[in-house]
This record gives sequence, C-alpha cells and structure tokens, in this order.
Amino acid sequence: MNASPATNADREAFYARIDPQNMAPLWTRLKSLVPAAPTPIGVPHQWRYADVRPFVLESAQHISAAEAERRVLILENPALRGSSQITSSLYAGIQLIMPGEVAPAHRHTQSALRLVLEGSGAYTAVDGEKTIMQPGDFVITPSWTWHHHGHEATGPMVWLDGLDIPMLAHFNSTFREDHHQAEANITRPTGDSMARYGSGLLPLNHKSDSLNSPVFNYPYARTREALARLAHAGAPDVHQGYVMRYVNPVDGGWAMPTMATTIRLLPAGFETHTYRSSESAIFVCLEGETTINVGEQKLSLQPEDVAVVPGWMPYTLNAKSESVLFCFSDRVAQEKLGFFREARQ
Repeated sequence: MNASPATNADREAFYARIDPQNMAPLWTRLKSLVPAAPTPIGVPHQWRYADVRPFVLESAQHISAAEAERRVLILENPALRGSSQITSSLYAGIQLIMPGEVAPAHRHTQSALRLVLEGSGAYTAVDGEKTIMQPGDFVITPSWTWHHHGHEATGPMVWLDGLDIPMLAHFNSTFREDHHQAEANITRPTGDSMARYGSGLLPLNHKSDSLNSPVFNYPYARTREALARLAHAGAPDVHQGYVMRYVNPVDGGWAMPTMATTIRLLPAGFETHTYRSSESAIFVCLEGETTINVGEQKLSLQPEDVAVVPGWMPYTLNAKSESVLFCFSDRVAQEKLGFFREARQ
C-alpha cells in the first residue's frame, strides 16, 4: 500500500533532519548534477598579441626570470577570474625570457607545453637534453621531468605556456620539486630525441615508461611542410579544414597524455561548417587572419593572438587569408575516460 504523498512542509522538515548527518536528497539536485547537455564553463575570449605584448615585455623591468622562477602573465578566462584558469581544466600564460637569463630548474607532476610566439635562440632543457626554440615550435615538458630555460642569443623570447594544472588540482595530485642547481645537468646532445624518434624510426630495443612522446620539440618548419603537402592531397574537412594532430611516434597516440595538440591549415576564403565538441580549446594563430564565430562573438585572430572556446559551444572558422592555427585542448583526457563527444552540422 502506497503511503500518502508528503506535503512540501513534510519534505522540507525531512531535509532539515538529514542535513546534520551531511546528507541531501538526490531528487532535488539530479537534473543539475546530470543535465541533458553540458553547460559551457567560461566564456569565449581572445587576447590580441599587439595589446598584451607591451605588458609582457614590461614585466622584465619588474622582476628577473631567476627571481620569478617563471616570468609569466596568466591568461585568465573573464568568467573565471582569480582561478588562474583559461578553461575549467586548463591553464595558459605567456612567458618571457631575456638574453642572458636562466629560468631555474624544477619539476612538477603537471605536464606542460610551449608554443613559441616570438624570438629566436633561447632554449629549454628537458630531462637532460637542450633544444633551441624557434617561432611556431611546439615543445613538450612531460610530467615530473627536470627542466629549465635559458637565453644565449639576442632579443626577447616569448612563448605560450599550456598546462593541465586544474586537472591535477581536481585529483589533488600536485607535486613539485626545485632542483639544487639553477640549471639541471645536460646529459644528451642537442637533437638527440629527434634523431632517435623523429624520423619514422625507433631504436630496436626502445622501451618507454612515459605516456608522453619521446620527441619533445616539434619544429614548425617540418610541421608547416606537412600541412602544405596535405593541402595538395585533397579537399579540406568541411568542419575543421586541413587538421593534423601531433603524435607520439611510439604508439601513434596523442603526443601528451592530458592535452591534445593539433595544427590546421585554412585556405584563404574557407569557412567551416558549424562544429562543437565537449573539449575546451585554446587556439593560437600562427599565420594569416581567421575569425572564430562563436555564439554572438566574432574573435578575429591575427598572428600570435590567442583565443579560447569553452566546451560544447558551436563555432565556425572563417579564414580571410591562408591561415595556420595551433590548438590545445583537454580532448585526449576526455577520450581516455570515454566521454568525448562532438557534433557536426
């Protein structure tokens, strides 16, 4: 026999009685906990390099790379101010190193990527190997590897940092350690990882315990050549253009375990069909001029500009001139956990 329906007053009294037990009724929260579709976290936004560059350079007047440890200006999503987040799962910032400086060695459980925006001749040293960085290069710093940066050439060197800081914070798995020296020991020759793993070949007895690609610098010159060849091989994808992903040559998977990295070429005048996915994505314009139409906003990107598109927001790309866009997102983490979703119109 069914009990008589409780009145609202009875229910509220029941909720009040269970509250001291640190309990709550799921039925009052179910639709907000498990909604029909994701509610985008954060807002679309762009950072024009022409606007932010003066502040990046001025930061060198206020603090040295050694004192700051990492002289970076954080790119915060306007809807997430105070969180040091560009999306709910990702961090981004713009780092500056000046000639003669060293950003001291440390390591942390967060994975990091660098995309070089400006300058030439500075280096990053990762896990005992130094690589010289050039504009457009994509550089990986795997989790828990010693790394430092230095600049032995001329002029300012600027790059975009991308890290999975919010992801690790969610799992409470953040650890870091400072090296006892400003510079970690260099134990392998420059170019060693590319020679071993970057030519479609692997050492016969190679065994890896890392989830990251053993290639930690993907030079832009080689990437750009690959895009050009792809463009001659057929028509672009109507939703994404000519898009390629950076891969781990050991297993063919993504280059990093938590952040998906892609590069795409958009022909002049090309406009994509509407696309959206559950990933939160950060775009960086390397060449040309492209507009990201997302919601009511038009984010017009020129070289070195950065933009963010929160997950599950539909958008199109419109290339006013032939353009190249780098992108990093949390797609690879979502794929591994089995809930990545995309929609094409």
